[in-house]
Amino acid sequence: MRVAEIMNREVKTCSVNEMAGAAAKIMWENDCGCVPVVNREGKLAGIITDRDICMAAYTQGLALSLIRVDSAMAQPVISCAAEDDVATAEELMRQNQVHRLPVVNADGKPVGILSLSDIIREAEAEKAKTEKPEIAAEAIVDTLGAISAPRPHAGAKVVFGPDEGEMEFVPGPPKKRGRWRR
Repeated sequence: MRVAEIMNREVKTCSVNEMAGAAAKIMWENDCGCVPVVNREGKLAGIITDRDICMAAYTQGLALSLIRVDSAMAQPVISCAAEDDVATAEELMRQNQVHRLPVVNADGKPVGILSLSDIIREAEAEKAKTEKPEIAAEAIVDTLGAISAPRPHAGAKVVFGPDEGEMEFVPGPPKKRGRWRR
């Protein structure tokens, strides 16, 4: 089975120059957990997830309106082609511990996105139709297990905030401006 058969073709993107709040808005409005990030030519430059946005806000200590997408996105981005076999896409997910893969055309422009959920839904549909599905349940379990394995950076100490002599932004109450302080 090819990726094109089960991928989501209604992919929304954002620019490397946009702010994290814009990416979060796309996720909210489209009920998705990631947004492919494109450069000026419309080619895939990275991917940003809801987790990337949260961790950027935490580690940078800034509001989403002050965090550029390119400072929070994952890169290099792992992607696949619409013509790729779903098993190949699953292997990419396992090796790179990702739940979603942007699907790009020959020019490197996003044409869709494939998620582990898409694969699972297709496996369920196949199970109802045939005794010998193309997508094996064991492969899905292996993929989910590999994706869920602890990452080497988990638990690493994060230091953020202003260093000696730097300024820090202190947000004000709602509808009021914040201020800068040393």
